[in-house]
Amino acid sequence: MSVSIAPPGSQDTTPDPQPPFVATELGTLRRRPSLFRSESRAVRISAWVAVIVCGGFGLLPVYWLLATSLTPRAQVFSYPPKLFPTEISFEAYTALASNPDLFGYLRNSIIVSVITALLSVIVSAYMGYSFSKFRYRGRRSLMYFVLASQMFPQALLLITLYSVFSAYGLLNTYAALVLSFTTFTLPLCVWMLKGFFDTIPDELIEAARVDGASRLRIIHSIVLPLSAPGLVAAGLFAFVRGWNDFIFALTLAGPDKQTLPPGLVNTFVGEAATAWPELMAASLVVSLPVAIAFMALQRHLVGGLTAGAVKG
Repeated sequence: MSVSIAPPGSQDTTPDPQPPFVATELGTLRRRPSLFRSESRAVRISAWVAVIVCGGFGLLPVYWLLATSLTPRAQVFSYPPKLFPTEISFEAYTALASNPDLFGYLRNSIIVSVITALLSVIVSAYMGYSFSKFRYRGRRSLMYFVLASQMFPQALLLITLYSVFSAYGLLNTYAALVLSFTTFTLPLCVWMLKGFFDTIPDELIEAARVDGASRLRIIHSIVLPLSAPGLVAAGLFAFVRGWNDFIFALTLAGPDKQTLPPGLVNTFVGEAATAWPELMAASLVVSLPVAIAFMALQRHLVGGLTAGAVKG
């Protein structure tokens, strides 16, 4: 057996053999980015498909409102129904502008909804702060009692509220509507604001107390300004509750104090016929204030609804 020895100073330029698994791993590493790109592309496409399907499902009724309101009365009941109107008519909107009763219903809705939102925010702010920062006997039971009030169907309480308001002479008044709406919006507003107050550090409140601030000063000057998104979310929820209610506004309020939902039904829905273009146009118009409020306060609304989900 002969052994060859390389002379001094010479370099062996023969490459060392690579084990086969190294090339396999390198090939796998080279192919992996393309695999990730294809997976991310499939995820994006699936997300966009889901957004389009859900958006179409949610916006189709709104489009049908708009299409029906712009369709002439003679073509509303045409068969088969047409997805796109062949003729455009603004008679329904001119009929709304010439109806003085609708402006009265609009005024009643604004008054009731704004007062309901303010009262719900004020009461739920103090209740939520009490549940979040104070410790006293019966606190947890009272919290669950407030939440349990949402388990009862609201229509079942209508007879009781009607009897109570009738005994105190509150029927056919704004007070009956505001009190009934506030009763049903308070539980969710309280728990919403409690979750927001839980995210405020107790050390901040203790520091203000050491500096000599009273409890009311701490609530009004520190806690409430920091909780502005939660207050906006609770107020918007209460406002929508008062704006959209039908059964309580129809039962507890007379013709002079009725809000838009029962007012529109009484105006455009009759025993013999229904003015569908006018009803659709009115429904679309009265939905605009809530939609504008949601778009303008979207950032505060999302922050208020998600507050307390993750405790820091």
